[in-house]
Amino acid sequence: MGALRSEQQTAYDGLVASGLALDLTRGKPAPEQLDLSNALLTLPGVDGLGAVAGPDVRNYGGLQGLRELREIFGPLLRVPVDQLVAAGNASLTLMHDLLVQCLLHGTVGSERPWSQEPRVRFLCPAPGYDRHFAVCEQLGIEMVPVPMREDGPDTAAVAALVAEDPSVKGMWLVPTYANPTGSVVTEEVARALAEMPTAAPDFRIIWDNAYAVHHLTDVETPTADVLGLCAAAGNADRAFVVASTSKITFAGAGVCFFGGSAANVAWWLRQLAFQSIGPDKVNQLRHVLFLRDADGVRALMAAHRALIAPKFAIVAEVLEARLGPLKAASWTDPAGGYFVSLDVLDGTAARVVSLAKGAGIAMTPAGSAFPYRDDPDDRNIRIAPTFPSEADVRAAMEGLSTCVLLAAAEHLLA
Repeated sequence: MGALRSEQQTAYDGLVASGLALDLTRGKPAPEQLDLSNALLTLPGVDGLGAVAGPDVRNYGGLQGLRELREIFGPLLRVPVDQLVAAGNASLTLMHDLLVQCLLHGTVGSERPWSQEPRVRFLCPAPGYDRHFAVCEQLGIEMVPVPMREDGPDTAAVAALVAEDPSVKGMWLVPTYANPTGSVVTEEVARALAEMPTAAPDFRIIWDNAYAVHHLTDVETPTADVLGLCAAAGNADRAFVVASTSKITFAGAGVCFFGGSAANVAWWLRQLAFQSIGPDKVNQLRHVLFLRDADGVRALMAAHRALIAPKFAIVAEVLEARLGPLKAASWTDPAGGYFVSLDVLDGTAARVVSLAKGAGIAMTPAGSAFPYRDDPDDRNIRIAPTFPSEADVRAAMEGLSTCVLLAAAEHLLA
């Protein structure tokens, strides 16, 4: 072990001296991916502005968003068109606002506004999405971690918590290619979540389908029909479905969606009417004309896959070559989404990230995939390989592997 430490220290010193400046912190589309949608910047002509039914897209109105756009994404998200709302550019804004409205006014089935409850708690599958956790923390919603598995959250743990405690008002969930593990919620797990008894009559699953069409292989894993399962179980109002085109077209100028039961959609539109007289329908029309139909979305995502799948392959190749022989870590091999979840030797993740920073490789802080940034085992690191070039991904993974090995040797010799 002393020889390994000496070898990796020498390699690490070389990394520091090389002056790297690499960033694997966020799951951003690369510039080449954004270029795929540059046709959106060609505004439709006057004739194009009349290409959809309903009110003039340049004017007020149309709070639910363009039906033509909802018809494209409804089948992809498994949400009936009449139960889908097309909104602004950011699903994170939408999720934040959903919780704010629940806190201020309550939702369908609420006895009172959530803010008037003695305590509000949310279940947080972990490892999970750090921005979900940040929303809860900002709004004062207590977070309760539950294990995230390959087929979704631990349903036994979830069911026990929601059955006993009326303060558990909801749960975050990325059902398809979860951030950061790439897990996919199976039909069986989705059904269990739809059917389980809950002490809170207004319990909500925020079904954040951010990566529903973001496949990394030729297999297009379908998302579970959560709304249909909830309706069949007699819990039609249980799920809030959220999604966006942020990693389909332009990250900063896409469209987000809210789906739910008819009652939930009516509730949401009532709340929305106090904030807006209608979304940016011109941008929605751009998306309709550019994407055309669900097959247009699939074709665009195939072009995305051609650009980013090789980067994921590089991550797997380098980790296997550098860490595999020593069994120094384990990692996911996702079939879709934007991340790889790396588990290093217990007690070393924070040290790995610190070493990487010292070598010019920026990583998401250790613990970010857990509520309150508290990874009890200090072992999980999220890798976001989409934005850098293939050469930079390889350099970053080689450097990160050196940091993993050096941190492990230090820990075992301490």
